[in-house]
Amino acid sequence: MDLRAELLKSIWYAFTALDVEKSGKVSKSQLKVLSHNLYTVLCIPHDPVALEEHFRDDDDGPVSSQGYMPYLNKYILDKVEEGAFVKENFDELCWTLTAKKNYKPDRNGNSVVSHQDAFKLWCLFNFLSEDKYPLVMVPDEVEYLLKKICTAMNVELNSCELEDFLSQEPQGQGGLTVWQFLDMVNSGRVLRGIEQEAISMAVEEVYQEVIEDGYLWKKGQLRRNWSERWFMLKPSALSYYMSEERKEKKGSITLDKHCCVEVLPDRDGKRCMFCVKTSSRTYEMSASDTRQRQEWTLAIQTAIRLQAEGKKSLHKDLKQKRREQREQREQRKAAKEEETQRLKQLQEEKERKLQELELLKEAQRQAEILLQEEEQRRRQQHEEMQRTLEIQLREAEQARASMQAEMVLKEAEAERQRKRILELEDMQERLQEALQQEVKARQDEEAVRYAQARLLAEEEEKLKQLMKLKEEQEEYIIRTQMEKQVLKQEMENKNKCLEEAQKQLEEVRVNRQRVDQDVMVSITSVPHLLTCTNVKHWNVQMNRLMHPIGPGDKRTNVSGGVFAGYQPLLSRRDSSLK
Repeated sequence: MDLRAELLKSIWYAFTALDVEKSGKVSKSQLKVLSHNLYTVLCIPHDPVALEEHFRDDDDGPVSSQGYMPYLNKYILDKVEEGAFVKENFDELCWTLTAKKNYKPDRNGNSVVSHQDAFKLWCLFNFLSEDKYPLVMVPDEVEYLLKKICTAMNVELNSCELEDFLSQEPQGQGGLTVWQFLDMVNSGRVLRGIEQEAISMAVEEVYQEVIEDGYLWKKGQLRRNWSERWFMLKPSALSYYMSEERKEKKGSITLDKHCCVEVLPDRDGKRCMFCVKTSSRTYEMSASDTRQRQEWTLAIQTAIRLQAEGKKSLHKDLKQKRREQREQREQRKAAKEEETQRLKQLQEEKERKLQELELLKEAQRQAEILLQEEEQRRRQQHEEMQRTLEIQLREAEQARASMQAEMVLKEAEAERQRKRILELEDMQERLQEALQQEVKARQDEEAVRYAQARLLAEEEEKLKQLMKLKEEQEEYIIRTQMEKQVLKQEMENKNKCLEEAQKQLEEVRVNRQRVDQDVMVSITSVPHLLTCTNVKHWNVQMNRLMHPIGPGDKRTNVSGGVFAGYQPLLSRRDSSLK
C-alpha cells in the first residue's frame, strides 16, 4: 500500500461523513473547508483565492466523490511529500470528522476503549482493511488484530465469542466496517473481564508496532551524551525526532544491505542497548526493556531485509502474505467446489448421454427410413435441378451474347467519353489561360485604381488648398466691401457737408443782395458831410463783405458783425463818392 492509498482511505471517511443526506454528494462549501484543512495538515502550500474560485457556489450543486477526485489528485495527493507532514495529525483530522457522525460510544461511560484508543483502532483498521470501497476488514484480519491486542495483554482470545459475533453481524462486501468493529470491541464480548487501562496499553503497543515508531535513548556522536528521541522506522531509513509530534527532525539513519544490528552489553548506566552499524558510522541506542529491544532489533533487521528485497514494510508485507494466503485458500475452496460441481455435472452428463443414446438408436431407425425417402427425393431434385441448369445455361449464353453487344456499345461510349474528356481538358487549359489573363488584368486594374486613388488624394489636397484660398478671398472681399461702405459713408457725409455749404452760400448771396439794397438806401439818406475816416471804414467793411466764401473757408467774426462783408462795397461807394 503506497502513501496515496493510505491517505485516500482516511479522506474517504471524511468525505462520507460530510455526506449528511447519504446521496453520495457533498456541498462545495464543505469541500472547500475540507480541502483547506487537508492543505494545512499535509503542509502543502496553496492559494486561498484559487481555492475560493474553484469551490464557489453556482448552479452545479453538490459534488460527488468522482467529481472531487480530479481536484484531490491534482492539487493535493500529487503534491504530498512523504516525511514532510505528521501523518497522525492527518488521521486525527479525518477521524474527528467521521467520528462525530458515526462513532457512538456508550453514553454511560461503560465503553471498553477510550476515544483516543478508538482513534488508534480506526488507524489500525484502515491499515489492515481491503483496498476496496466501502472499506471493510475481512474476518481473518479482524481475528489477527484482536490476537495481536490479546497477545500484548498476555491473554487468550475468545474465538467462540468472535465467531458468534461474526455470524450474527451482517457483513457487507465480505467483512466488517470500522463502526461494527468498534461496536464489537466496546461491547466487551471479545475482551470480557479486562480493564480499560490494560486494553489501552495493549492498543498503544500494537499501534506503535504496526506504525513502527516509538521512544528510544540515543547516544550522541560528538558530546557522547544520551538523549531520548522519537524514532520512526521505514524500510529505507530510521528517522529520529525531538518528540512524537515530529516537528523537529534531528537526523536519519539510511538503511541498506550493508547495515546490521547488534545487541550490546549494558554500560554507562544504560541497559537493553543495541547498535545499528552503517558503512560510515555506528549508532548506539537503548530501549526501555528487553522486549522493546528485541522488537526494535527485529524490526530494523526486517527493514534492512525488505530494503534489500525492494519491499516497503514488514507489516505491509505480512498483510500482503496473509491476503495471498486467503486468496489461495479461497481459490482452493473455489477449486474444490468447482471440482464437486464438475463431478456432479459429469454424473448428470453420463445419465443424460445414456438417455440420449437410447434416443439416438430410435432416431437412427427413423433416420434410415428418412434417408431412403430423402435419397429418392434427392434424386428427383437432382433431375429437376439438371433440367433447370440446362435452361439457365441457355439463358446464360443468351445473356453473354447480349453482354458482348452491350460491351461494344460501352466501348464506343467510352471512346466518346475519352474524346469529351480531352476536349474538356483543352477547354480547361484555355480557361486557365483566360483566368490568368483575367487575374493579370485585375492586377493591372488594381494598379490603375491605386494610381487613381493616389491622384484623387492629390486632387483632394489641392481642392482643400483651393477652398482655403477661396475662403481667404471671400474674407478679403468682405473686408474690402466693408472698407468701401465706410468710404461711401464718408463721401455721403462730405456731400452733405458740401450741400450745406452751398445752401449757406445761397443764403450769403441773398443776404448780400439785400445788404446792397440796404446800402443803397443808406447812401441816399446819409449826409454828404461824412468825414473821410468814416468813409474809409465803410470801404473796408464793404470789401470784406464782397469777398466770395469758398467751401473750406472759415468765417471770421470781426467787430463789425454781420456788416463786415459790406466793406468792399462801401469802399467802392466811397471811391465813387470821391
